[in-house]
Amino acid sequence: MSFGRLERTPGAQPMSDINMTPLIDVMLVLLVVFIITAPLMVSAVKVDLPKAESAKAVAAPKFVTLAVDKTGQVFVDDKPLTLEALAQRLAAAARQNPDTEVQLRADTAVPYGRVVEVMGVAQKAGLNRIGFVAEAPATPAR
Repeated sequence: MSFGRLERTPGAQPMSDINMTPLIDVMLVLLVVFIITAPLMVSAVKVDLPKAESAKAVAAPKFVTLAVDKTGQVFVDDKPLTLEALAQRLAAAARQNPDTEVQLRADTAVPYGRVVEVMGVAQKAGLNRIGFVAEAPATPAR
């Protein structure tokens, strides 16, 4: 009597290729995130902000952003304005919401008198809540 081997079908071979689909999905999500956030990181007005220990980002419900560059030019929402136009713009904002906060970003090279002048225009327009924007100083790496 002879015994023969029964034929078996070979099992599935291990796959040696890397599945690229999850990698491509992650890369596309990261690309979309960077495309959306990149324009938000750039400010149109170049201002060298002073350093302060207590500088923290505070979320204000309603605010107007004022910037004073090193030449003393005043910008509201990245648009240059004269003091007269600034007074009209701030008065309109005060009429809409008297609790509107003015976030003042002034360059370190701006004379103190110019900053006080801009603050006076804001207070005369009826906006008494003025916040000064500063950067936190760089801490040395340990």
